[in-house]
Amino acid sequence: MAHQCNIDAKGKAVRLIWGIVMLLIGVGAGAAAALAVWTGWAAWTVAGVCTAAGLLGVYEARNGWCVVRAMGFKTPI
Repeated sequence: MAHQCNIDAKGKAVRLIWGIVMLLIGVGAGAAAALAVWTGWAAWTVAGVCTAAGLLGVYEARNGWCVVRAMGFKTPI
């Protein structure tokens, strides 16, 4: 499904950086949980949420489309 572009180049860059950072945090938390460095449900929850948020950020950057803006909210970037 094609989305109408609703962010500019600066917004794409911010979302890409945010997405990569969140992916790194998610992978790090997942690795810590898998290696039993960080145990419990919170480790897997953080890993899952951060990974999902990172994938969304990369998707938004790649497509030039922001979910929050599409819902009618104004974002500063």
